[in-house]
Amino acid sequence: MQQQFKILGMTCSGCQKKISEKLNSLENINAEIDLENQSAMITSNKEINLNELNKSLQEIGNYKLEDPNKSENTFIKPQDRVSPSSVYYCPMECEGEKVYFKQGERCPVCNMFLVPIEEKLAKDPNLKPTFSKNNLPENFKSHLGEYYCPMFCEGEKIYEDKVDCPICHMHLEEITVDLLKNSESNSSHSDHEAPKVTDEMAGKYYCPMFCEGDKTYNSNVGCPVCGMDLVKYPDKNGDSEDEDETFKILKRKFITSLVFTIPVFILSMGRMMIDFPFSHQIQSYIEFTLTLPVLFYSGWFVMKRGFISFKTWNLNMFSLIALGVSAAFIFSIVALIFPDFVPHEIRGHGHESPLYFEAVCVIITLVILGQLMEALAHRKTGNAIKELMNLSPDEANLMIDGEEKRVPLSEIKIGDLLKVKPGEKIPVDGKITDGNSIVNESMITGEPIPVEKNIDDKVTSGTINGNQVFVMKAEKVGDETLLSKIIKMVNDASRSRAPIQKLTDKVAKVFVPTVILVAVITFIIWQIFGPEGKKSLFAFVNAVAVLIVACPCALGLATPMSLMVGIGKGAKNGILIKNADALEQMNKVNVLITDKTGTLTEGKPSVEHIETLNNEPNLILKLAYSLNQNSEHPLSNAVIKKAKDENISAEKVSQFENISGKGVKGIINGKTVYLGNENLLSSNEIQIPENLKQKAIEIQSKAHTISYIAQENEVLGLISFTDKIKESSKKAVQLLLNDGIEVIMMTGDNENTAKAVADALGIKHFKANCLPKDKLNEVKKLQQQGKIVAMTGDGINDSPALAQSNIGVAMGTGTDVAIESAEITLLKGDLLGVAKAKILSEKLLKNIKENLFFAFVYNVLGIPIAAGLLYPFFGILLSPMIAAAAMSFSSLSVILNSLRLNSVDMNVK
Repeated sequence: MQQQFKILGMTCSGCQKKISEKLNSLENINAEIDLENQSAMITSNKEINLNELNKSLQEIGNYKLEDPNKSENTFIKPQDRVSPSSVYYCPMECEGEKVYFKQGERCPVCNMFLVPIEEKLAKDPNLKPTFSKNNLPENFKSHLGEYYCPMFCEGEKIYEDKVDCPICHMHLEEITVDLLKNSESNSSHSDHEAPKVTDEMAGKYYCPMFCEGDKTYNSNVGCPVCGMDLVKYPDKNGDSEDEDETFKILKRKFITSLVFTIPVFILSMGRMMIDFPFSHQIQSYIEFTLTLPVLFYSGWFVMKRGFISFKTWNLNMFSLIALGVSAAFIFSIVALIFPDFVPHEIRGHGHESPLYFEAVCVIITLVILGQLMEALAHRKTGNAIKELMNLSPDEANLMIDGEEKRVPLSEIKIGDLLKVKPGEKIPVDGKITDGNSIVNESMITGEPIPVEKNIDDKVTSGTINGNQVFVMKAEKVGDETLLSKIIKMVNDASRSRAPIQKLTDKVAKVFVPTVILVAVITFIIWQIFGPEGKKSLFAFVNAVAVLIVACPCALGLATPMSLMVGIGKGAKNGILIKNADALEQMNKVNVLITDKTGTLTEGKPSVEHIETLNNEPNLILKLAYSLNQNSEHPLSNAVIKKAKDENISAEKVSQFENISGKGVKGIINGKTVYLGNENLLSSNEIQIPENLKQKAIEIQSKAHTISYIAQENEVLGLISFTDKIKESSKKAVQLLLNDGIEVIMMTGDNENTAKAVADALGIKHFKANCLPKDKLNEVKKLQQQGKIVAMTGDGINDSPALAQSNIGVAMGTGTDVAIESAEITLLKGDLLGVAKAKILSEKLLKNIKENLFFAFVYNVLGIPIAAGLLYPFFGILLSPMIAAAAMSFSSLSVILNSLRLNSVDMNVK
C-alpha cells in the first residue's frame, strides 16, 4: 500500500536527509521525502502504522507525520505542535515578547503550553490553529456569554459552562462584546504596518557579568555589584553613525588624565635628578592643583565604583584602587597642609614631607586606559549587528497593478510582488514568480559560488541579484526573514557569554579585606605600643602607610602591559585579538568547530580536470572559454582564468544563448557548441557515451562539479570544478589534533563535498547541510558538556556560532560581520593561525601571571615594612624614597617582563 503524509518540523535539506534515512531504515518501509511540499510518500507491503512511524521520528528530532485525510488531525494538541523555526511563545504573552526554544514546555506564569511562534503571526496557513485572540472564529458572534479555550485545542468548539479545557486544562474564557470588537479591530488593521521592535532592551545597558540577572540601565552608571563598565545592547535601527557614548567619554577622560599626569610625574620623580627653580612647597601645590582634574573629573567614576563595591561588599579591582588612591590623596593633603604632623622618620633627605600625588594620577590614568580598551572591544562587538542590518536595503520596488513604486521596506507585506533589478539587494524572503537570475548568497551561506534562481525558487533577504531582472513574491518580512533571525541569534549569543573574571579581581576579594585588616591591626598595635606622646600620630601614619604601599601601581600595569605587547606580537603574525578574555580562553580550548569554504578551502572555484574523448583538452578549453566570455554563470571565471593561464585565445561566438538551469550554447566556426549539465545535452537529443558517464559519476563522488561540452551532436568531454583545499589546512588540522583538540567540520555544503574534504584533511567528525542555527546549537551542546569551544568561519552564516563560542576565530578574508562577531581574527585567512594563537595564548597568560607575581611580591614585602616591622629593631619607618624605589622596581620588572613577549617564537613545527 502507498499513502502520503504531511511532515511537521521539517525545515531544511538536513531535516529531509535525517527523516529519509530514519524512515527507510524501518522494516518494510520505503519513503520518498518532498522538502518543498513538506510531505512524505510512504510505500509498504504491510499496513502503515502512523504511531510507530512517529515514535521512530521522535528519536531523531521534533518531527511528526500527519494524515491529511483524517479529521482528528485537523487540530493538534498544544504540546504536540512543532515550530519550524524551533521558537515557541506563551499565547497569553504573560512575559511580553519573551520566547523559548523547547517544544512541550509550559509558561512559567500561566502554566499554558507554549506554542510555535509562527502561530502568533499567522503567516503560515498550514499551521494550526489559525485562530487567536486577534482573529476569532466568525461563529463566536452568535455565542455571547458562552466560553472557549484560548488555546483553541478543539478548534471553534464552544462550551456552555466555565470549566477547564479537556485538552490543555486551562481555564476557559468568556466570549464578550469587547473581545469581539478587539478581534474585528485587529483584523482590519493596516496590512502595511511596520514590523514591531520586539527587543525592549535595545539601546539600554547591562552588566557583562550579569550580577543582577537581566536587569538593564538607561545609562552607563557602572554595575552596582561588581563595579564593571556596563555594555550597551545594539539599537534596533542599527544606525552606523551612532558611536558608543561610553567609548567617547572614556577617550576624553583618558586624554585629560594623561595631559595632567605627565607633569605631575615629572615634578615628583624628577626632583631627585633635576634642580627645579622653585621650592618644594611650591612644587607640592603645583602637583596638588594638577591632580584635582585627574581625580575629580577623569577618575571620579573609578572612585565611585570602588565606594559602591564596599557598600555592596562585592570587593574587586576598583576596591583596591579607590582604597589606595583615597589613602594616598588624603595623606598627601594632610602632609601638605600640616607638615609638622608627619614623623621625621618617614621624611625625605631634605626633611620634606612625603607626597603621593603622582601615584594618584598614574594609577587613575592606567585604570582609565584599561577601561578604554575594554569599551573598544565591546563597541566592536556591537558593530556585528550593524553590519548585518546594513545588508538589508531600506527600500524596495513594489509592483501595484503592473506599475512599479519605490517604497520603504517597512511598508512591504506578505504577498506583495517586488521587482528586483540587477545588482540590487533582495529586500525580503520570498520566491521568484517571473524571470530568472544568478544570486550571490555568499553573505548568508558563506559559499562563494552564486546560485541560479528560476521561477518558484526561494530567495533570501540581503543577498545580491546578478545581471537579470525578476519579480518575487514576499513570503517573510520584518523580523521573520532569515537575515533578521541571524541578527537575533548573533545578538542573543553575544550577550549570553559573560567575560571571564580577571585574576586580579579574584585575588582582590581576599587581598582588599586583608589589607584593611592589616591597617587596622597596625593602628591598634601602634596605639598600644607606640612612643609616649606620639601613639595616635604613629598609629595613623603607619596605618595609612600600609594602605599606600598596598596601592596597586604595578598591579595596574601587569595585565595592560602584557596585553599591549602580546596583541602587538599577534598583529605582526596576522592575528588580531580583541581582548584578554579571548587569549585566556584560547589556552583552554579542547574543541574546534571549523567551517569549510574559505576556511579549510580557498573559497573560490577552479578548473580541476578536463576529461576528453579525443585527447584534445586544449580544444575543449578553447570552446569553453569562448562561450564563457558571454556567460554570467558562476563557473565562468574559473574557465576564463584557466584558459588565460594556458595562453589559450577565444574564438568569436554568434547566436549565444543562456539556457537557464542547463547551461549555454552558441555557434563557433559555423558549428553549434553546448556547455552545461546533462539536461542541456538530453534536451538537444545529444547522447553521452557510457564511459564518459561513468567517469562523471566517479568525479562527482569526489565532490566536484562537472560541465559537459559538445559540438553539434558529438560530446567532446567534460570539465570538472573544485574548491581547492588550502595547502596549510592539513598541517593545521594535524597540529591541532596532536595538541589534543577535537576538530569538527560543519558546512552548508552537500554530504559528498563535506566527506571528501574531511577525508583529505583527516577530520573524523563532520556535518553537512548545516544552517546557521545548526552551528549555533552544536556550540551550545558542546558547551553544556563542559567543553571549551573555539569556532572558525568566514561567512555571515558563521557569525551566530562565532558569537556563542568561547572563542570566535574569523578569517580575515571573510565577511565583516564574521570578523566583528569573533574575538580573534586571522588576517591571512590561514587555519595555522589558530595554532599560532594558542601558542601566543599560553605565553601571554604565563607572562601576565609572572607580572602579577612581581606586583604582589612588592606588596607582600612592602606592607610589613610599612606597618613598622623594622622600627623595633632598627628604629626606622618606611621612607618614601624606599617606597618610590620599590614601586619603580616593581613597575620596571613588569614592563621588562612584558617586553619578553616580543621574542616568543610563533612558528609552528
